[in-house]
Amino acid sequence: MNSRILAGLLASPLLAAPLTAQTSLTVYQDGRVLVRRTVPRTVPSGFSVQQLALGRLDPSTLFALDSGVAITGASYDAAVDEQNTMRRAVGRTIWFHTGMRTNNVWDSVSATVLGVDPERFRLSDGRVVFQRPGLPLYPSELVLVDPTLTVGVRNGAAARGLRVGYFTSGAGWSAGYDVVLGGAGSNARITGSAAIASQTLRADSAEIQVLAGTVAKAGPRPPMPYARAMAMEARAVADASATEESVGEAHLYTIPGRLSLAPGITTTAGLFEPATAPWERNFVVRGQVPYWGPLPQMGEGEGRVPVEVSYTLTRRPRTPFGDLPLPSGTYRIYQPDGSGRLQLVGESSAGHVAPGQEVRLTAGNAFDLTATRIQTSYVTRRDTTRAGRTVATADFRVTVSSAKDSAATVDVLEERGGEWSVLSSSVPAERLSSTRTRFRLRVPAKGEATVTYRLRVIW
Repeated sequence: MNSRILAGLLASPLLAAPLTAQTSLTVYQDGRVLVRRTVPRTVPSGFSVQQLALGRLDPSTLFALDSGVAITGASYDAAVDEQNTMRRAVGRTIWFHTGMRTNNVWDSVSATVLGVDPERFRLSDGRVVFQRPGLPLYPSELVLVDPTLTVGVRNGAAARGLRVGYFTSGAGWSAGYDVVLGGAGSNARITGSAAIASQTLRADSAEIQVLAGTVAKAGPRPPMPYARAMAMEARAVADASATEESVGEAHLYTIPGRLSLAPGITTTAGLFEPATAPWERNFVVRGQVPYWGPLPQMGEGEGRVPVEVSYTLTRRPRTPFGDLPLPSGTYRIYQPDGSGRLQLVGESSAGHVAPGQEVRLTAGNAFDLTATRIQTSYVTRRDTTRAGRTVATADFRVTVSSAKDSAATVDVLEERGGEWSVLSSSVPAERLSSTRTRFRLRVPAKGEATVTYRLRVIW
């Protein structure tokens, strides 16, 4: 590394200023933060050494934002603790507070730091001790208030600012959606927001972008510096929705105006203008056949199984909501009660949803729909065509009962990998894929419906 860079390492301490209005941030969902920052300072033409107080960062990611500027090397000192401050004091004479008084004046002694690991000190009378003679009083130039970056810069022309980019951590973001279901035959109203949570990052009046997508990272992610548990205060400040664009294979949302981030604060901003979409409620009873392995004999008696509730939001192409990319996040589903008050009826997580794709949300189990499932027969035999294989045939009966005032459609799903088939059924079997078959039941109000079917499974 260039010796002129190292020469600046023990310069006067720098306090890292908060990221200012000349800062642009891109926050990733995995906790990375890309910082683009203009540092006010005079940068001469040619080579110079610049000492920057940028706070915590990954020094290997530092790059110049201007094509006429080259960063030729860097030294990053993030050792802000006392142990490393004492290392910087080796060869220096510093004062120590003894904790004693003489004539009502606190006593201090001076000693030269000879080394650390172990610590050795030479007193003013020449004697050497292996323990501190008191509480050290460090000169300010030895103390790093915040991590310091010393860089070598080659600039084609003099400038009054240095524009750099780098990665740090200490903040992340997540998407959240509120879905308000309309009455029968009406649409749902959907709003989406980005919640930017800062654990350690501080930024004053910065341009903020959030990026949705899977962006690979080489190597394990290091722990966030200075991470600590704290209550997160929510703060909503943006008065307009973000603008969206595609970058590479990800989607980027630019939040309007400027935002300030502070440790312990969660800032929210709208991802898009409120939208509407058709919705549908679905009921599903899932089969109990193991996905792999032997098909077991399931014993006597009927077993009660849940009736799952899910909601589907239809997103038609060339509509405002249908053309939106939806980042992965949490959906909260609300429905008004008889007096118009909104009640939470489900909460679900969903991955990234590309434009034009439906949103399917699992919301819990039905209260007024119940189901029972029983295995009514079970036969196994050895496969005569291939040694070592077993063929099982089993009959099942699924009954769905309803206490609702209206009819409901319930899907009975059987899912199985490998070689299997439906030999017969009382309700048409719809082969949705090689691993999934559906039986659709129409359950009358205050009534019940039953499906029986025979499966053959080979393993």
